[in-house]
Amino acid sequence: MVNPLWRNTEIRKQLKIVSKELSPDLVLTNATYLHGIFKKWMTGNIWINGDRIIYAGQDMPKIDDSTEVVDVSDKWIVPGYIEPHVHPYQLYNPQQFADYAAQGGTTGFISDNLPLFLSLENEKAFTLLDRMAELPFTFYWWTRFDSQTELVGEDQKFTSKAVGEWLERPDVILGGELTGWPKLLAGDDQMLYWIQKAKISLKKIEGHFPGASEKTLARMKLLGADGDHEAMTVDEVEMRLLHGYGVTLRHSSIRPDLPQLLSGIVERELNVFDKLMMTTDGSTPVFHKDGVMDLCIQIALDAGVPAIDAYMMASYNVARYYNLTSLHGLIATGRYANLNILDSIDNPVPSGVISKGGWLKRDGQKVRSLDDVDWSVLPELNLDFELTDDDFQFSMPFGVDMVNDVITKPYSVSVDTNVERLSKEHGESFLMLIDRNGKWRVNTLIKGFATEVDGFASSYTNTGDIVLIGKSRQDMWQAFERVKRLKGGIVLIEDGEIVCELPLPIGGIMSDLPMEPLMEQETALKSALKERGYEHGDAVYTLLFLMATHLPYVRITQKGIYDVMNKTILFPAFMRGQG
Repeated sequence: MVNPLWRNTEIRKQLKIVSKELSPDLVLTNATYLHGIFKKWMTGNIWINGDRIIYAGQDMPKIDDSTEVVDVSDKWIVPGYIEPHVHPYQLYNPQQFADYAAQGGTTGFISDNLPLFLSLENEKAFTLLDRMAELPFTFYWWTRFDSQTELVGEDQKFTSKAVGEWLERPDVILGGELTGWPKLLAGDDQMLYWIQKAKISLKKIEGHFPGASEKTLARMKLLGADGDHEAMTVDEVEMRLLHGYGVTLRHSSIRPDLPQLLSGIVERELNVFDKLMMTTDGSTPVFHKDGVMDLCIQIALDAGVPAIDAYMMASYNVARYYNLTSLHGLIATGRYANLNILDSIDNPVPSGVISKGGWLKRDGQKVRSLDDVDWSVLPELNLDFELTDDDFQFSMPFGVDMVNDVITKPYSVSVDTNVERLSKEHGESFLMLIDRNGKWRVNTLIKGFATEVDGFASSYTNTGDIVLIGKSRQDMWQAFERVKRLKGGIVLIEDGEIVCELPLPIGGIMSDLPMEPLMEQETALKSALKERGYEHGDAVYTLLFLMATHLPYVRITQKGIYDVMNKTILFPAFMRGQG
């Protein structure tokens, strides 16, 4: 594993720079910089060597020909922004998203491990983490305690050994998020054991408690939850703070709550900004056209949050909560040299970005991209099986009704499903979830997805299994065949012709494109779906959460159609080739 600290020889060299025996690599002179402990703007000079701040104060170092000296008069310098709750697999991959986010000043992620945990043995997953740790960007991680669906063989995947190995890594700084908290409340001692193991190592536990009552929040605090990012009203923010939770305010593609939350906090004159953080919570690519943490800071400024508080909510507050202030969130001696150079306090989009001591952006221009990561360790999606007419049987007595883009409830099917093509006069479509290895399938109808989608297929799901949706069995079949040829992706077929497609060649779940062209593909896909009757907020999240059992009321899963509230399988998956 990559050593997160500095070697003895490096430290000795750093000491010689302080004593002016040696010169640093970079000096920012006449700097006006934010100091998180004093909560004020300081002036001085910032010495940087390698990836570390050697000194920040009034003194100047020894300067030689190897030292770059940059006068930052009339600029404002703030710590690199930290995104504390990232799902870096929302069509993009972690390296792509980090490269894009860094240009807006976000130089650190605290990231979900779920797709890596489900797809790879730990040893292979850790090779990816180690490779990303070498980039001029900061990655920390959290480890899941459940799959947030009904996963075949979950007990064999989520073992004490497997989860424990993640918790032993120093770059894994929290456990959760606790999407499976009802099982914990019901007496799941395995999950409680993992929580206790994390807390013994002083790692945080992140909850997932949308709409939770005060008593539920109290119970979960006793069980070990430290923070939560699901507050949807100011009252819910206050309740979480009352019980001592770390509160992360969300602004995402399915829950853009941040403006109203911050406006409410300002209106109530709650002096709690030093206890708050912000997140974009795994938003889809197009949502990030306006930024990542820089967008959140701008929203805070627009809501009337004092500027220092707004910047600290995206830097020092995160580092303090996660016990990282010795390395992050402060412009002070010994920290990583993650700095954003601003032209104005009122504009959080930096004109200069220094990450781990190196320039990524300078004078408003990108000067370095993050090196590519070799994703070949992720298993390629090889759909080496053929669909048959028998797979397209949809005789369920009830289907899945979309309340919104992510909430689904059961409904009684009344249309004739023994047809080649369903009518476009109603909102019901065929729905199939099929195992990526071809072993099983689950068939039903979905209501409210779209009125005029003929054939749609996606390998972008919670588990990497394949979702087929459409009015036409034949077009669904062809969409599946196209996903097979692409080795992963999202495909829309109409009358046998490809309308649009979004390839996902990395494990069938992630693109290998930079963010900008990926945004174009996502826009084309969503526009095509909207033209064909998709009326909800985010179709990508619909695909991701069709299987997610942390949301009500009925879900299609590897085990079959699942009643979330009663925790029962209503109709089991059908094993292919057995009937």
